[in-house]
Amino acid sequence: MSQNRLFAASKPSGVTCSRFLSQIKKKYSVKKAGYSGTLDPFAEGVLIVAFGQYTKLFRFLDKTPKKYEATLWLGAKSETLDIERVESVDEVTPFEMEELRFAASKLKGTLTYRPPKFSAKKIDGKRSYELAREGRDVELKEITTEVYELLITGYEHPFVTFEATVSEGGYIRSIGKMMAELLGVEGCLKQLRRLNEGAFFYDDEKALDPLRLLNIKENVYTGDKEDIMLGRVLKKEDFILQEQGEYFIKTDDFLSVLKIDESVEYLLNKIELC
Repeated sequence: MSQNRLFAASKPSGVTCSRFLSQIKKKYSVKKAGYSGTLDPFAEGVLIVAFGQYTKLFRFLDKTPKKYEATLWLGAKSETLDIERVESVDEVTPFEMEELRFAASKLKGTLTYRPPKFSAKKIDGKRSYELAREGRDVELKEITTEVYELLITGYEHPFVTFEATVSEGGYIRSIGKMMAELLGVEGCLKQLRRLNEGAFFYDDEKALDPLRLLNIKENVYTGDKEDIMLGRVLKKEDFILQEQGEYFIKTDDFLSVLKIDESVEYLLNKIELC
């Protein structure tokens, strides 16, 4: 029986994604598993998990935009930009809700910034937060994030709760820090939870149909289906859609992903559907 499975899990705060995946593998008694969209240990929430051959599908899944809920602690200073290493807490004068909303509005659109050094971003194969905890000097390259929506959803001084919808690779702790700076104070996140990754929402780890969650179009091969089953050379003239791009083909109980350009290239072939 195939062990292929795709679902959204909910990672708790305080554990790495790798350790959480080990717990998932033990729970389901599987050997081959993977996850997509790394969450920092501090963060919790939706994590895409796949077993078996479905781990090969991550790059083709509908995983963006991502939505987060966070609580910003105004006046708290932390090198990790969260409550892991709070250095000091200043008393801050309460703000009007309109001031908070104005600061949030300034952060919508395209942001260019450096990710926090205490993040899951890799440097020479090692997580940045691991290097930072070792006391090593960490300086990450600037990145660009699209902030599609940034809404203030609650305020109980000195804590501001907001929801952020961002492109892949966005760092909400940095956005929280920038919001505090716009208000003229220090700030770090007290809580961070990912609500969804694109089309993926947590639903008790129910198995999902990958065909409904791919971000590429379906195509139809008009030739002999056995050609794809056997990995033979294919001609783009034998496809209904012949425009340049990536497509998935469903053949009997298998899924294949192909790239059409001047020729046809297999990106994935014969992934068993279950």
